Amino acid sequence: MPQIPEKIHELTVGQLSARSGAAVSALHFYEAKGLIGSRRTSGNQRRYSRDTLRRVAFIRAAQRVGIPLATVRDALAQLPEERTPTHEDWARLSAAWRTELDERIKQLGRLRDHLSDCIGCGCLSLQNCVLSNPDDVFGERLTGSRLMPERKDG
Repeated sequence: MPQIPEKIHELTVGQLSARSGAAVSALHFYEAKGLIGSRRTSGNQRRYSRDTLRRVAFIRAAQRVGIPLATVRDALAQLPEERTPTHEDWARLSAAWRTELDERIKQLGRLRDHLSDCIGCGCLSLQNCVLSNPDDVFGERLTGSRLMPERKDG
């Protein structure tokens, strides 16, 4: 991993990419979504402060556990003066996200347990289908295979 001399306080997008492991396109995407920021040089090149490395690490760790980027952006926006997240910030935020992740794990477990039922029917449109109609949401309004596109004979 390339080292950045201590006297360098700003990074190019290439340096940030090399150090963080995030693709340049991902860094541009994060910036467009308001997750990280940069300044522009007189030649219109991006320059990132060194602490952006920690912010990118925070974003990527949250993504790896399935936290949506919008949720990460909201969390980062709550930090005082847009500072870099600390270990304490991660502990607080991850505790709050734990409930959401636990619920997703339960949902995935239910889907896994019902997967073989759907393979047996093959149509994925029964009024109680757990894949195309979780928790029978459509069954409250419709019955049968109305979720499938209607065929036009002729």
